[in-house]
Amino acid sequence: MISGGFFAAYRILAPEFQSATGHTVATASGPSMGNTPEAIPNRLKRGEPADVLIMVGSALDELVKEGKVVSGSRVDLARSKIGMAVRAGTPKPDIGTVEAFKRTVLAAKSIAYSDSASGVYLSTVLFPKLGIAEQIAGRSRMIPGEPVGAVVARGDAEIGFQQISELRAVPGVEVVGPLPAEIQKVTVFSAGISSTSTQPEAARALVRFLSSAAAAPVIARTGIEPVNP
Repeated sequence: MISGGFFAAYRILAPEFQSATGHTVATASGPSMGNTPEAIPNRLKRGEPADVLIMVGSALDELVKEGKVVSGSRVDLARSKIGMAVRAGTPKPDIGTVEAFKRTVLAAKSIAYSDSASGVYLSTVLFPKLGIAEQIAGRSRMIPGEPVGAVVARGDAEIGFQQISELRAVPGVEVVGPLPAEIQKVTVFSAGISSTSTQPEAARALVRFLSSAAAAPVIARTGIEPVNP
């Protein structure tokens, strides 16, 4: 099971792993957190089987505490930044500084953000910290169970926020850039072994492959920073 932030790299690397090892990988995807049925913690609560979990590291740690992930099996794969996107062909507003970012958000007619780590940070930490949460409340919304880029691409939101790797994977949008460094939140995506895995050796082999130096160039091309460069 895998969440969106690492999926662009995984989509390329998983077939390489299969070719190199002869293992077959079946994949289910969903957010690392949230209330949607597709969210990884909710899938596990329903008893869906899993061998490897690839998701936001802090959310993986919660599953370790719940006994759903083998203690000590967490391996960090990549660091990811939050970015902003607009519909392809539309002007790219300035978000190069904190003040410019604030002006752009306040001027936007509609704002979309994810229901996972990046959106939780924006809605509960950043927007209140910048003092704009109340002003944009009627124009901003969390998007459950769908890439934010898809909402922007069809014109249902003027600007959208999500992990850069997730935004880049959606046709019809252009990434304006990352949030300014002063207000950026870097998310670590990690892998762990499910405590109910029926193929633990194959699971560990996949994690080793995804965290190897050989995988790093692919990971970097998708817009995230490999932990093992």
